This record gives sequence, structure tokens and C-alpha cells, in this order.
Amino acid sequence: MNIVETIDTPIGSYAPDFELPGIDGQVHHLSRYLEKFRAVGVVFICNHCPYVDLYLDRLKNIQAEFALSSFTLIGMNGSDSGSTFENMKAFAQGHKLNFPYLWDPTQDVTRSFGATKTPMAFLIDTTGVVRYKGQIDDRPQNPSSVGEDYLKTAIACLFAGQEIGIPQTEPIGTTLIWRN
Repeated sequence: MNIVETIDTPIGSYAPDFELPGIDGQVHHLSRYLEKFRAVGVVFICNHCPYVDLYLDRLKNIQAEFALSSFTLIGMNGSDSGSTFENMKAFAQGHKLNFPYLWDPTQDVTRSFGATKTPMAFLIDTTGVVRYKGQIDDRPQNPSSVGEDYLKTAIACLFAGQEIGIPQTEPIGTTLIWRN
């Protein structure tokens, strides 16, 4: 087991800025997204996580639902799961991702956020402050059952100017694989 120091980004603190390559061939900066959008959701995902597979359609639906409200999701692969950049491109195309998919090859950004599992979501407001982190919802195995839609609710509260009732949850998923 690798013991890795993470910095962790608590609720109410500034999210770490990043400059990372995306599968679209562009370099992506959090600060540029914050200039364009009212809120940004950074979700740590990877190609080989069974929990990510369970959530991909829900993530695409969240992106579609809130895109017109000046929101974007960003998928970030910070797991050393053997994926290559070409595998990430094929994964995104095969699953028809409707949001950017970035690669954190050094895992520095992943550590700075304090991500521990895939998927793990962070909601960042336009000032760069983390307003929610944790699970996407509380029912990974059964999306149609009644439960808590943590990320969607947090986005809606943020846009309505309301306090986010549950600003943090314990992530459910696959533990990130850290590089030696």
C-alpha cells in the first residue's frame, strides 16, 4: 500500500488552480473556467472504475441539465490505473462524454484537491471556493431508486443563492491508485 500525502481542500476554501491537458488536445485551466461559468464541478474519474461506469449517464445528465445555467462538469483522471491518454480519448468517445476529460499525469492536482476515490465530486463557485465535495448521490447501484442527489442539490442551491444543506459526504467508489 502506498501512503501518499494529500493536501485536502476543505469546504469553504479555494480550490487548487490547475493547468492540465484534455483529451481535446487543449490545456485546461480552472481559472479560465471560473471566468466563464457560475459554477464548475470537478469529478475525479478513471477508465477502469466500476463505480464510474455506474455514474457516467448521471454525470452526463447533470451536465445537460445545468449547462444552460452556466455550469460545466470537468472529468479528471488522477488515478495511476494504467490508462494512457489514448485510452482516455477512446473512453470519452465510446461513452459520448459531454464534458471535458482531463489528465493529471503527476497526480499533483488530485492530491491538492484531496480526492481519495473515483468518482468523487467537488463543486466550485465562480470565486473558486469549494462549496460541496463527496458523493454524486447515495445510490450507486440503483439510479432510479429514491435517495439523495447530493451534487444536483448542491448545484441547485448554489444557483438559487441558498445554503447547501449537505456540503460534504463520504465518497463511495474505488480507491485511487497512487504512483510509487
